[in-house]
Amino acid sequence: MSNIHFIGGEKGGVGKSLVARILAQYFIDHDRPFLGFDTDRSHGALMRFYSDYASPVIVDRFESLDTIVEAASADPQRSILVDLAAQTQEALTQWMDDSGLLELSSELGIAITYWHVMDAGRDSADLLKKLLDQFGSRLNYVLVQNHIRGDNFELLEASGEKQRALGLHARVINIRRLHETTMAKIDSHSTSFWAATQRADEHALGILERQRAKLWLRHAYGEIDTLHV
Repeated sequence: MSNIHFIGGEKGGVGKSLVARILAQYFIDHDRPFLGFDTDRSHGALMRFYSDYASPVIVDRFESLDTIVEAASADPQRSILVDLAAQTQEALTQWMDDSGLLELSSELGIAITYWHVMDAGRDSADLLKKLLDQFGSRLNYVLVQNHIRGDNFELLEASGEKQRALGLHARVINIRRLHETTMAKIDSHSTSFWAATQRADEHALGILERQRAKLWLRHAYGEIDTLHV
């Protein structure tokens, strides 16, 4: 079965592209074939950090989004990774509904998973409610609690939306906090996570920075392992 992974969350700055990059590196390090699609026209992270594996897609053009499904159908052994820019949910939903994608997906042999990336703010919980209202049990969900964007997810717990998602068989993972300076250095050199944790030259991370990044990435991989993607 083909797998399409939409990495979303609608709100800007919650870490959608970070999660897409982690998942891309996970696929590479586990010898899992994948193809990435980047919907951010100006700051596409997959195009920047994993350009050999990614292509741009225009989210408000049906014919462009159609290429995602065509790619999934063409090679069932390859996972499809779609990094959704902020404020793209409406266009994505319109495309899905008008195309009958979720009803057709089982016939096509395609599993569709939506990774809802969240910070610790109320907006993320509200956007999760909107997502669940729109799709209900028609989607597979992964809730990503991104601790780089906040450690206290009490608002999410109090909202009841996490429990509602769990009732729809959603799965939950956590991305640990990585030291801000280390992440800034990785991003400033436009390097993959592999290069950041392995390379030793004048532009690379320091010895202990590399070690912290390795441990951080190892924990993220452990979280993804629980999903059996």
